[in-house]
Amino acid sequence: MTDYGHDLIFGTFSTPMHENAEQVVRGAQHAERAGLDLVTFQDHPYQRRFLDTWTLLSYVAARTERVRLAGDVLNLPLRPPAVLAKSVASLDVLSGGRVELGLGAGGFWDAIEAYGGRRLSPGQAVTALGEAIDVIRAIWDVDAREATAIRGEYYRLVGAKRGPAPAHPIEIWLGAHRPRMLRLTGTKADGWLPSIGRMSTDEIRAGNETIDEAAIAVGREPRHVRRLANIIGQFGPTSPRLLSGPPEQWVDQLAAMTIEHGFSGYILAGDNTDDYDRIGQEVIPAVRELVAVERGRSVAS
Repeated sequence: MTDYGHDLIFGTFSTPMHENAEQVVRGAQHAERAGLDLVTFQDHPYQRRFLDTWTLLSYVAARTERVRLAGDVLNLPLRPPAVLAKSVASLDVLSGGRVELGLGAGGFWDAIEAYGGRRLSPGQAVTALGEAIDVIRAIWDVDAREATAIRGEYYRLVGAKRGPAPAHPIEIWLGAHRPRMLRLTGTKADGWLPSIGRMSTDEIRAGNETIDEAAIAVGREPRHVRRLANIIGQFGPTSPRLLSGPPEQWVDQLAAMTIEHGFSGYILAGDNTDDYDRIGQEVIPAVRELVAVERGRSVAS
């Protein structure tokens, strides 16, 4: 059993279609009213039908009051890390500390290269992401006295002025599935953000173990790495499939994912606001209650 003890958060993973721009914004507002904690958008700048995710996040921040915001996940090869760090910190300040940073190493390299990005191999992309995290944290570290001096193979930051500082300690979540990305998550990130629809229980367990081992190897506590999951689900009759059934089935399965596999963030893919309401009313309170009970039993034993 692996429960890392984080508070539970629930969110949405929406499609940023430009043809339905106002509907996308209303969906985020609906998620907030329904009691969800987080609104995220996928980031594919080369997708002609999508709004720019960072512009959308900024606009949604101005049209909401409470909900947290993140890219799920931002496309690093097309977003220079020093400028991204300043953008994220700026929006965090403007929104009252409501921004988190989901990052991906890149994957659709033909499209990335067509948009002016640098084509990298999978291994190179992971190395570049690790360097980018160092750059981002250096820009945010306004209390550091020494000059910035990061001389990576893919990103450099030499003598750059730091700041602004974020309004709160922004978490960096990595969309990771393969071993090198998992190890990077354990050594440098604040969260693991996979899509678990196609992952087996053994793959989830192995991912957690890889992250934990990497964290311990550099002197970090594994519990400092939050585990979040992009999920796909539908409400309906009881079935053997994950998150395909009535609300009580969702409650049992999500609580089990927390207690047995350590996940504490659940981000629902889809744009159906009726589902947001059902999750907010029938799933979230019950999952939190059930997890609290199980955690209480664990402490008592």
